[in-house]
Amino acid sequence: MKIESNSMITTDDLKKALIKGLVLEDIDPSDIADDDALFNEGLGLDSVDAIELVVILENEYGIKFKDMDEARTVFVSVQVLTDYINQNATK
Repeated sequence: MKIESNSMITTDDLKKALIKGLVLEDIDPSDIADDDALFNEGLGLDSVDAIELVVILENEYGIKFKDMDEARTVFVSVQVLTDYINQNATK
């Protein structure tokens, strides 16, 4: 189910949710570019963060991944993840 356009999240909304949900200290949403990678050189998230991110997406947006390979394709950048949430959120 696609959420209504007035319920769409922005990249800034997602950045704030990532910072809060993953307890990323000393990072401000403005420090994160929309095309920054979530893992490795970007935000530097690790496998534990990936699991936490999956839980956040399920709890906040009703998004469930079949497996981590599916999630990996969405966790490319803040922009890709934001677009995916806006297309697939059920909450």
